[in-house]
Amino acid sequence: MSLGILNNISALYAQNSLNNTQASLQNTLRQLSSGSRINSGADDAAGLAISDGLHANAAALTQSAQNATAGIGLLQTADGALSQVTNLLDRAVTLATESANGTLTSGQVSSANQEYQNILTQISNIGSTTNFNSSSVFSANATNIVVTDGTSSGLNTYADTIGVLTKASVGTSAPVGTTSAIANPTATASAAGTAATATFDIGSVNNTVSGNLSVSVGGGTTVTSTLAAGTTIAAAVTQLNGQTSFSGASLVASAGTGVNAGKLIITGPALASSDLTLTGTALSKTIPAGSTPGAGADFTAASVNVLSATTASTVLTTVTSAIADVAYQRGTIGANINQLTSASNVASSEGVNLTSAEESIRATNYGQAASDLSKYQILSQTGISALAQANSVQQEVLKLLQ
Repeated sequence: MSLGILNNISALYAQNSLNNTQASLQNTLRQLSSGSRINSGADDAAGLAISDGLHANAAALTQSAQNATAGIGLLQTADGALSQVTNLLDRAVTLATESANGTLTSGQVSSANQEYQNILTQISNIGSTTNFNSSSVFSANATNIVVTDGTSSGLNTYADTIGVLTKASVGTSAPVGTTSAIANPTATASAAGTAATATFDIGSVNNTVSGNLSVSVGGGTTVTSTLAAGTTIAAAVTQLNGQTSFSGASLVASAGTGVNAGKLIITGPALASSDLTLTGTALSKTIPAGSTPGAGADFTAASVNVLSATTASTVLTTVTSAIADVAYQRGTIGANINQLTSASNVASSEGVNLTSAEESIRATNYGQAASDLSKYQILSQTGISALAQANSVQQEVLKLLQ
C-alpha cells in the first residue's frame, strides 16, 4: 500500500464506525431514559403498530369497565329506592288489614286512609324524584351500557330498562304470552283427482297452537285430535301424522315453508270428492312472552284508591300483588347488576392481559439495554482512539521530506 495524503481512508473507516456507535449509543440512552424500546417508527415499525393497537384496545376496555360500573350504580340506585317502596307497601298491608276489622270506628278508618294516601303519594314521589347523574331512574326508556374493546366485533350493548314507578304501576309484572283464536279455513271442494287442503295460519314458527282439530274427508268419518297448550307446529305435525285415525283417513299434516312458514297445513286424499270439512274445529295460537315486563299494580282504580272498611279487602289484595311486582322488578334489576358486574370483570381482566402484551412489545429490556450501553460506551472510546491514531499515521509522511 503506497503512502498518500489526499484521503485518509483509515480515518474515514474509523469515523464511520464511530458515527454508527454514537447513533446506537443515543438510541440505547433513549430507551433507558424513556423506558420504551420503541420511541419512533424506525425502531420497530411492526412492533409499533401492534403495541399501539393493543394500547387502544386496553384503553377502550378500561373505559368499558367504568361504563359498566356506572350502569351498576344506576341499577343499585333503583334497587335501593324500590326497597323503600316495599317498606311502604308493608305498612299499607297493616293499614288494610286493620281497616277490614269491624271494631274500628269510621273516624279511625279515615285516619288509616290518610296514612294510606300518604303512602301512595310517597311511592309516586320516589318514582318521579329518584335521579342518577341528573337523569330520572324510573323511566320507560332503556339505558344503553356499552362495553367494547374498541372493535366492532368486540362491541356489546346492554340495554337495561328499569320501568316507571307511579300510582298506576307499582313494580313490574312478568311478561306473558298472548293467545288468540285462529280463523278456520273456508272448507271448499276440490276438483276430482285433486287433494283439498286446509291451512291454519299460526302466525310464526315461534308461536304455538292448541285446541281441538276436527276434520272429515268428503263428509266421511270425523277425525278429532286435541293439541295441548304449548304445542309447536312441528310437534303438531308429528302428533297428527302419528294418529292412526288421522292417517287412516288419508290425511297428512305438514309445516309450511317459505312464504307459508308459520302455517299448519292439512292435506286430504286426491279423490273424486275429497273436500275437507272442519266443523267443530277450534284452534288458538299463542305468541310467546317477550322480554318486556308488564305493568305493575294499579292504585288509581276506584276500588283501591281510597282505603275504607268496604275496600280494605280489595286494597289488601292489590297491595300484596304490588309487593310481588316490586320483588319481580328488583329481581330483574339484580340480574342486570350481576350481568354488568360480569361484563366489568371480563373487561378489566382482558384489559390487564392486553396491557401485559403491549408491555412485552414496547417496554425496554433494561438488562439488555444496560449491556448495550456498556458495549457502545467502550466502542465509542475505542473508536475515538482509533480515529486519533488514523489521523496521526499520515503525519509520518513528513519524515520522508526531512
